[in-house]
Amino acid sequence: MFPAQPLTPVRWIFIPALQVLLATWLFIIPLRVFGLQLPEPVFAMVPTFAWALIRPSILAPFCLLLLGVAMDIIWGSPLGLWAVALLAPYGAVLAVRNMLVGQQLFIMWVGFAVACGMAELTGVLVTQVLSHGTPHVLGLICQWGVTVALYPLADRLIERFEDADVRFR
Repeated sequence: MFPAQPLTPVRWIFIPALQVLLATWLFIIPLRVFGLQLPEPVFAMVPTFAWALIRPSILAPFCLLLLGVAMDIIWGSPLGLWAVALLAPYGAVLAVRNMLVGQQLFIMWVGFAVACGMAELTGVLVTQVLSHGTPHVLGLICQWGVTVALYPLADRLIERFEDADVRFR
C-alpha cells in the first residue's frame, strides 16, 4: 500500500512521539459536549504497539519512557506511572512479535486490545500501590475502549515501515 521508506529514527520514532504528545495535549482541553467531557485515550499505545512490531530498537523503550513521563506531567499523575504502564505492554508485544507479524487485521486488533488492557492494568496496580485507592472502573473501561479504537492508527504506522528494514523480512 505504501512504498518502502527509509527507516530513520526521526521518521519512525520522533515524529510519531511528537504527534502523540500533541494529541494528548489537545484532548485535555476542558471541552464539554452535551455535558460530557472528551474521552482521554492513551495515544501513546499506538506507537507502543507499532514500535515493538516494526523493529526492535533501544530508542523505542527510551522514547516510551520519555513519553510516559510527559503524559504524567500533562495528566497530573504520579511521575513514572505511565512510563511503567507503556513499557510493560511494549515488552510483552516484543516477546510475541514473531507470532503477531503478518497476522490478519482482527488478530492484530485483538493483540492491540490486550496490550491496551495490560497498560491499563499496570496503571491501576501502580495507582493502588501509590495512593492506596482504585480508579473508577467505568472510567478505566471507557479509556480502554477509546484507546482500542485507535488501532487503525497503529496499523497505518506498521504498514508504513514494515518493509523498510530488510534485516527482519
